[in-house]
Amino acid sequence: MLCLQPLQWFILVRALGLALHRWRRISSVVIRVLAQGKEPARRRLKAVLHTLLGAYYAVLLRPSGVHHIHVHHGYFGSWIGMVAARLLGISFSLTLHGSDLLLHRAYLDTKLANCAFCFTVSEHNRRFILEHFPDVDPQKILVSRLGVDPPPPQPRRPCASGYAFTILAVGRLHAVKDHTFLLRACAMLRDRQLDFDCLIAGDGPERHHLESLIRKSSLESRVTLLGHVPRRQMNSLYRRADLVVLTSRSEGLPLVFMEAMARGGIVLGPALTGIPEIVVPGKTGFLYPPGSLDEFVERICFIRALKRAEEDRSIVSRLDWIRHAARSQIFHNFNRSNNLTRFTQRFLYQVVSQNRSPSHEDFVLQ
Repeated sequence: MLCLQPLQWFILVRALGLALHRWRRISSVVIRVLAQGKEPARRRLKAVLHTLLGAYYAVLLRPSGVHHIHVHHGYFGSWIGMVAARLLGISFSLTLHGSDLLLHRAYLDTKLANCAFCFTVSEHNRRFILEHFPDVDPQKILVSRLGVDPPPPQPRRPCASGYAFTILAVGRLHAVKDHTFLLRACAMLRDRQLDFDCLIAGDGPERHHLESLIRKSSLESRVTLLGHVPRRQMNSLYRRADLVVLTSRSEGLPLVFMEAMARGGIVLGPALTGIPEIVVPGKTGFLYPPGSLDEFVERICFIRALKRAEEDRSIVSRLDWIRHAARSQIFHNFNRSNNLTRFTQRFLYQVVSQNRSPSHEDFVLQ
């Protein structure tokens, strides 16, 4: 395993020497940082430092005889990988997920122009890339879905009259996840006299703000911040939930929905980005218009009504059909093992194709 930190001064000196010796290979990307685009000075300075880290990484990789560099996520690590690849004269690729493309796409034009190919996790992301970066060759933007390991079917919690409807949210307590929206919805549900519990699993910088909002809204008896929940405990948490919700302002393709649906959970999320590719409204789950608090609350009340109807076990409920369809969706389209096999095959094919290309060397050294 190679680690960039802690930095060692003698390797840093060698990195500077490599960057100067092979300056022509990275001059165009350095010029992009210093003289082109509209990025603020702080971001440009960071990119210069990341360029140096790319040279440092190249020095570390040289003895290994690496032929290709692939970087997950489009953040600063992809710039480091790109610079290292150019200095080493090898190919480079990346995978774009969610916020690295939809929110924080610093210098992504340069990364996409210099990558041999790019995987992304949803058709929405691919359309977004081609719309916002029209100069990119569409053939090198490939969709590779994520996935989870579907567990065997498990008995769900039996219905009991008078029980509290349990809502579960799983995710980092970050502003982009918009748990404030969820708490506002909880206040509306309480005012409608709905008997419910809301569990929020996750930790992060928004915790103190959410704790304060819970107190101000008098939701202490309805909402519980669980903090970080170990993975081994998530299965029982999903089984406990009647509804798994997502209130994010931006998402790639949410693993939390895959995990919930694989267990036959009912999910409700905003109809944005790649979420409609996994949640088919009324068939594998439910969607609401992004940002619409009233619609979100109405969907919860509707699902709660369907749940109450399940107390009559003489019929197969609508939610039973949705649970079955949700499990089938994950098993066939978001199965981790199957999708990882497909990704590996496509990835190796792309790498071999690039290394066989007679024009590849010119492309890297341009």
